[in-house]
Amino acid sequence: MIYLDNAATTRPCDEAVEAAVKTARECFGNVSSLHKMGIEAEKLLVSAKTTILKKLSLQGELYFTSGATESNNTILRGVADAYKRSGKTIITTAMEHPSVARVCDLLEKDGFNIIRLSPKDAFYNFEEYIAEHITSDTILVSCMAVNNETGYKVDTKKLYALIKRKNKSCMLHVDGVQGFCKVPLCGDYISLSAHKIHGFKGVGAMYVAKGCRFTPLLYGGGQQKNLRSGTEQIETIAAFEAAVKAYPTDLSHYEKLNSLLRSRLAQMEEAYVNSPDSDRGVPNILSFSVMGVRSEIMLHYLEEKQIYVSSGSACSKGKISSVPDSFGIDEKRADSTLRVSFSMANTEEEINTLADEIELGIKRFRR
Repeated sequence: MIYLDNAATTRPCDEAVEAAVKTARECFGNVSSLHKMGIEAEKLLVSAKTTILKKLSLQGELYFTSGATESNNTILRGVADAYKRSGKTIITTAMEHPSVARVCDLLEKDGFNIIRLSPKDAFYNFEEYIAEHITSDTILVSCMAVNNETGYKVDTKKLYALIKRKNKSCMLHVDGVQGFCKVPLCGDYISLSAHKIHGFKGVGAMYVAKGCRFTPLLYGGGQQKNLRSGTEQIETIAAFEAAVKAYPTDLSHYEKLNSLLRSRLAQMEEAYVNSPDSDRGVPNILSFSVMGVRSEIMLHYLEEKQIYVSSGSACSKGKISSVPDSFGIDEKRADSTLRVSFSMANTEEEINTLADEIELGIKRFRR
């Protein structure tokens, strides 16, 4: 098997699995319990927070959630509610994940002014382009650090500085799901997910800078300072911490795989790379189009060879994504798009096998 769909989800690393099993067997207490088992579980929770905050290199608070979808929903809806008296304008982008885009649709129905900006309109200076649209009425900017379909990256540190220069009261929310452990992240609020970095599904986190407010999405037992109720899933949180610690700091292997696949695609007729070069893109995601062969056909052909790639976002479930259009990719090219996303376990031999099979697929299916 050759697994090349790591932007959709990753295989849990040994360290994460071991941490989850050990915690489930030895430290399974409820964090809210006052006895020793609860205290030990709370220590694990605090340790995980410390590790993740250190990886972010930011000072603030961390709240654990069921995943990035909950984090995005909580932040967008919670910030909009907390700061609605200060303004009604929210800026976002046309390349956002549905867990941001659909919430913005709902907020628009609730009377908020939603401005959606496309990277195709300012590809190399998108940060400045976003900042130009900020007014005194803008309470929030929500922008992903790395696009999950193309690997396009936004310099969130630069964006944060530009936003505060234009309106110091405006908040920045960063969907850091694809960027965490791969690029620097900066924002007032940051959404994270464990299963994109070899942790488990069903656990994520929200970073919130000091002094920043939001209204809770979930109410109940008052866990996590009354801002995210629900018994903490300490086993997967421990695994999240282990995955962060295990994630490599040297990502040059991604660059080698990316370069190899680009060179192989360059030798194929009418195969076009959609992902940006290294100045605006991350090396672990590569989107490309094989003209004349629909994505679904090539994807299932590769699946028959036990090679697993994606046709775009896994959350789209075959539905047409709006992301290609936000990058100026026409419908015909979008219909032939595949996304390959690497892990450190992938090899150059696997990339060559993938390229060989794509060439065979072109001969078989191209019309």
